[in-house]
Order: sequence, then structure tokens, then C-alpha cells
Amino acid sequence: MVVAELQPLEKSIETALADKLAHLRAIMHECGSVLVAYSGGVDSALVMAVAHGELGNKALACIGISPSYPAREMRDAVKLAELLAVPYRLVNTEEYLDPNYAANPNNRCYFCKSELHNQLKSILVDEDWGIVLDGNNASDVGDYRPGMQAARERGVRSPLLEANITKDEVRALARYLDLPVWDKPAMACLSSRVPHGTPITPELLQQIEAAEDALVDLGFRQFRVRHHNEIARLELPVEEFARVIEHHATLVTRIKAAGYRFVALDLAGFRSGSMNGASATAIPLLMPE
Repeated sequence: MVVAELQPLEKSIETALADKLAHLRAIMHECGSVLVAYSGGVDSALVMAVAHGELGNKALACIGISPSYPAREMRDAVKLAELLAVPYRLVNTEEYLDPNYAANPNNRCYFCKSELHNQLKSILVDEDWGIVLDGNNASDVGDYRPGMQAARERGVRSPLLEANITKDEVRALARYLDLPVWDKPAMACLSSRVPHGTPITPELLQQIEAAEDALVDLGFRQFRVRHHNEIARLELPVEEFARVIEHHATLVTRIKAAGYRFVALDLAGFRSGSMNGASATAIPLLMPE
């Protein structure tokens, strides 16, 4: 499948969206050559695909690798880049060594993105690339995103935001371009599962990743395993509760094997950013003996 050769938009795609796609393509040409901060999510995948379509090998997808990035996400990101024949590079980041990040303050993302974009800027300077692009879109503007501040301080551009493309429009364009991730649920880093103030360590992130792998292996797509010391609080869409109960024995076994003593289902259901909100209402699936 070659997404690079964009065809004229079908009548089912609104003219306004076609104009935004044209703007996005123009931004790529303006940049000349780009490094794309690419995670495998739909936003950065769209940026990557359009950049490659317009610039060819003058676009390089850079995948930041660290303990906060699940190995399954890395594998999927690489698979998509290879499917689209996009050049990519794995870039190791060490934000977990920064005490400001490890302390897990409410602006933790600032320190994480600072490390990533420092690494990308080094590549840009050493290899004479034009600019770094990220996948922030127009729907991100009203949210609290300290990572965006870190990117702006380092000269990173957000072409989706510049073209005023919203999240829904990102998915519409990705679907039109036949990107298999067009409907992929958003996936925040593993550190977002930990309450602010609880120190972040690679070992803790590995524990969360192992617990979430249990959900992936059972076919769940949208979820979070929130870390509360001995308790793993599972957030899933309410309509998935029946399947959780159906597989509760397997989930409890796998998640306890990851290092948790209690496994709880959050009755409020899935919601992004719940660690920033009120405490959850949860019901234990299994209590320890």
C-alpha cells in the first residue's frame, strides 16, 4: 500500500477538509526536510504519511524509545512505517534519569518532551535536517499540555495545528488515506497511569506495561491500568464491563503476576486524564487471601 501518492479527495470528503489537506501538504514543502516525532498514533502517523508523500526520503520518522513507551506500541509503530515504506529511526531517550521527571510533578510531560526534542534537535543539527514536526492537532489547544511548551521552546512545528485540523478531521483524513490506525484509540505514555507525586521508575513502568499487556492479549483496545501502590485500577468503556467479568479470572491472575495485590474495576469507566480528576469509584475483582 502506498499512501504517498495522494489522490483527489472524494465527494464524500468536505471541500473544507480538502483545503486543510492541501495546506498540510504545502507546509511539508515549506519545511524542505523533516524529522517527524512519531509514536504510531493516528496524529503522528498522518503527519508521517503526508510528509513522506510530499518529501520522500527527506522525511524521517523518529520513534522515541524509553520505559514509558510500551514495547507493543513500538512494534506497531515500526510495522506501520515499514508498511508505508517510510524511513524510520529508533531514538533512545533517558528522561527517567532526570530527577525533575522522576519526581512526577504535574508538568512531568515538559521534562519528557524536553528530553525527546533535545535528542531530535541534536540529530537535526548533526545531519542538517530542516525542522522537527510533531502530531499536535487543533483539538489539543484547550488542554493542559506542558509537553507542547517544551516543543515550542525547541522550535518544533505542529503542522496539523497550523492547518487547523481537529482530531476528528485527523481520523477522517487518515481513513481516506487508508492508514490502518485511523480509528486507533489514543494512547498516553505509561507514566500517565501514576498519580502525580508518586516517583516514576523503569521498574514501575514495566509493572504497568505487564498489567496492560494482559488486557491487550484479551483483545481490549481502549483501557488504562491506573497504578495505586498495591492496587491496579482498570479503566475500560462501560460497554466492555461484561467482557471484563467474563475474563476476570485471567485478568486477576495476570495482573497480580505483574506485581499488584488488588485488581479493581473503575465503575466510572474509561476517561482520559482521570489521574487529574477526582478519586475513582472502584469495585475489587479479587481480594487477597
